[in-house]
Parts: sequence; structure tokens; C-alpha cells
Amino acid sequence: MELGPAVVVITGAMAAGKSTVAQRLAERLPRAVHVRGDVFRRMVVSGRADTLPDAADEAEAQLRLRYRLSAMVADEYAAHGWTAVVQDVILGDHLAAYVDAVRTRPRYVVVLAPSPDALRAREEQRPKTGYGAWTVEDLDRGLREGTPRIGLWLDSSDQTPDQTVRAVLDGLDAARVDDPGPTRPDRATG
Repeated sequence: MELGPAVVVITGAMAAGKSTVAQRLAERLPRAVHVRGDVFRRMVVSGRADTLPDAADEAEAQLRLRYRLSAMVADEYAAHGWTAVVQDVILGDHLAAYVDAVRTRPRYVVVLAPSPDALRAREEQRPKTGYGAWTVEDLDRGLREGTPRIGLWLDSSDQTPDQTVRAVLDGLDAARVDDPGPTRPDRATG
């Protein structure tokens, strides 16, 4: 599969499979990088304000900075001929703002939207714990009710990571968001 210089954003709730899918997608492309958004959060040595359900202004500012940095890095890679596959939890109005921050064309958005039951099962199998102050229902609600329906939405509940990567590659036309324009109808598929 030849995608060429582009930015592909993969988002969803914690335990949706973003890291695995982004890595495997990048591995399937001839010249690709995997930009892990959480790396920018982990770079903060002191003074970090984590995003919690009742996030303070400082936590929100740090989250926006993290998103700007990952968008800039993705753009730089794309400007040098790479497909940048970005993976992060980008929900609510942040998704449209993130897409607007990406200068590269073409750009793609893939929203992994497995069911809450699938998220819970995946979270139990992970060596790390992502939810803490958040619940699966909190993030799922933020995703489904508060996130604009742009790009390709995939219900990956019953898919293996490789099946999800195949669905992403097959759905690139629907994932393309060169001009997000008005909110589009739900594109959730199985």
C-alpha cells in the first residue's frame, strides 16, 4: 500500500487499540512513522497537570500544547516524505481543532469506537492501567456524544488489530478530511 506523504490521525478512548493499530498501520506502509501523542505528556518532568474529569485550566493548556506538538511533528515528517500515523486520545471539540492544526494534505482521521464492554475487556488485558479517574462510560460518552463525526468511525469491538488495519486501509476515502466542513453523518462500520 502506497500512501505517500500524509498525516493519519487515529483516536478513540483508552484501550480502543490505538497504539497497536497505529503501529501495525505504519508497519504496512513503505515509509511511515508512528507519532505517539502521549510521548509529549511524558516529556514533562515537573509541573505536569494531568487531564482529569474536572480538569483545571493548566491541564487543558498542557493538553492543547501536547496536541499542537504532535501535529507539528506529524507535519514535519510529512514534509520530508513520510506518512505520519498519529495516535492519541483526541475527543470532543479537540478533534476538529487537531485536524485544523494539521497543515499536511492529504490528512485522514480514524476514530476507533469499540463498545464499552470491549473497552473494559481490553483494559483488563493490558499491562498498564489507563482509566484511573475516568470510567469507560465517561470516555465512551465523550466520544459518542461530544466528538464531531469526521473521518472514518470504526466499531472495532469484534476485530483483531490486523482486521482493523485492513478496515482503515479499505476506508481511507471515508477517512480523508482535507476540508472537515460541517459535521458529517455517523460513519460507524463493523
